[in-house]
Amino acid sequence: MGLLKKKDSTSASSSTSPCADLRNAYHNCFNRWYSEKFVKGQCDKEECVAEWDKYRHCLSENLDGKLLTRMLEVDGELNPTKQS
Repeated sequence: MGLLKKKDSTSASSSTSPCADLRNAYHNCFNRWYSEKFVKGQCDKEECVAEWDKYRHCLSENLDGKLLTRMLEVDGELNPTKQS
């Protein structure tokens, strides 16, 4: 997953993924939460949920045609408290 990995600013704009912007928003939120809160002992599990939900929804819409939705089903099985 590459925690705290900085990406080239051109990588997002050159991506062909329809979910690239949502992915970047989620990763930025997660990395900020991880570096500013989690490592300091502040564990708010609700942080970045909105960004994750938007990204996951985009993935589910765009992966259906590629038969890759199993990845999202596995996430649901591993995290049964999440609502799809």
